[in-house]
Order: sequence, then structure tokens, then C-alpha cells
Amino acid sequence: MLSPQNERSSNKIEPATKQESDTNDIFQSDGDQSNSGFCGHLLTFFSFLLVILTFPFSVWGCMKVVQEYERAVIFRLGRLRGGAKGPGLFWIIPCVDTFRKVDMRTVSFDIPPQEVLTKDSVTIMVDGVVYYRVFNPTVSITKVENANHATQMLAQTTLRNMLGTKSLADILKDREEMSEQMEAVLYAASKNWGIRVERVELKDVKLPTTLQRAMAAEAEASRDARAKVIAAEGEVNASRALKEAADVMSESPSALQLRYMQTLTEIASERNSTVIFPVPMDLISHFMHR
Repeated sequence: MLSPQNERSSNKIEPATKQESDTNDIFQSDGDQSNSGFCGHLLTFFSFLLVILTFPFSVWGCMKVVQEYERAVIFRLGRLRGGAKGPGLFWIIPCVDTFRKVDMRTVSFDIPPQEVLTKDSVTIMVDGVVYYRVFNPTVSITKVENANHATQMLAQTTLRNMLGTKSLADILKDREEMSEQMEAVLYAASKNWGIRVERVELKDVKLPTTLQRAMAAEAEASRDARAKVIAAEGEVNASRALKEAADVMSESPSALQLRYMQTLTEIASERNSTVIFPVPMDLISHFMHR
């Protein structure tokens, strides 16, 4: 027994998969219901007859093989014949059938550097990379002349249009979010061509030299300001500590003499030289009174 939640999850169909199945059904019904006419039937008959007369040599022209990652879209007298074939072995009729192979693996291409004017009127150069694959080989052959080239052109224009609505700070800060938005836009446009865009990444953002210098000067000034503030805070803390130490020594005059001795010990251990030791005036005045 399945719970209601499991039943709902099992009946759930992804949009891309549903669209793929619907498109395949449409093309299969169109290919099955299409009528090639008397001439088409006559050419098909003579092609079958030629295959039979030249058997077994004609087998090598009728037998075709596509790899696991490929599909074959077959046309008979210019009309689509069912859905895509493969992987493995399939048959065609010479002189009547033609086929085109479609690679189903994920393909990547680099978006050439695009000059973009941002929302805050800064001219930058941006490039990226797009990963996509064909999920419906029949549509990718019949609906668009060159699906790969169309996807590349669409990626370039989408990159320029999206970055033109963003400021420079947003582009430098939210690259992942912009990549996800661009991926959604590309998939919405390319799914009608049988293309599924899987991932989009912005590679590099090149700034003008003058802007780089201005940003570097701004960052350096900001660091200098923070360094001065930290140094001033350190001086304040040091003065407070010295004041507390002076208050402690003022309560006991012998503490100052001990500090003198400690200082002499440190000097003697570091340098062997003549040391001038200040004699307290209180001690001299005691002997003068005698």
C-alpha cells in the first residue's frame, strides 16, 4: 500500500520530461499519418526490390549503428519517420531514407568576452561558459537549423541583456545568483529547440584600467584609515595602562627602585657596556643631613 504522499510523488511528472513525451507523440503521429503519395510508394517499392536483388551486399548499406550516446533521426523521402532511433542497430532503405546523428552528451562552450554597459554606466568585459545537452533529438533537427549555433548566439545576447540591468557591485557580489537567473532564461528559450541548458557560469569580469586604479586607491585609503584608527586605539590603551602602573608605584616608593633594578638586569643581559644608574635624590639628601 502506498501512502497518499507517495502516490502524489509517483504521479508527478517533470515539465521537461512531459514536454519531451508530448513532442515525440506529435512527431510520431505526424509521421504515421503522412501520406507520401503514389510516387513515394513506387520509389519505396523499387528500393525494396533493389535491396532484395543485391542481397547480401545491400545489407551493408541498410544496416546502421549508433553509439550509446547518439540517436538517429530518419527521414523517408523528406518526411520524418517516427521518433529517434538508437542506441544500437537500425535499418534504412537506400535511396529513400536519410538520417542524421545527434549527440546526446553534455556539451560546453565558452561565451566570448562581451562588452557590457552596466546599470551604473560602467563598461566591463564579461565572459562565461554554458553546459547544455539535447534532450529531444527530433525537435533539435526539425525545429531549428543549427541548434548548437543558436544556443551559443542566445547565450551571448542573454548575457549582455542581463548584465545591463545590474550595477557593477551586484555583478561582482552576486555571480552565483546571476548564473542561476541566466540558466533559467536560457532554458526557457532553448527548450523549444530540444535543448536543455544545465549550467551557466560567469568566468571573469574585466574592469577598465582607470577604474581598477580608482578602486585600488579607494581600498588603500580605506586600509590606511583603519590602520590609523587601530594605532590610535592602541595608544589610548597603552596610556591607560601606564597611568594605572604609575598609580600603583606611587603608593609604594620602593616599587620604583625595584623597577630600576629590573631594568638594569635586562640591559646587562643584552649588552655589555657602561651603565649609568640614576641614584635617587632621597638617598643623597639623607647622607647630606648627617
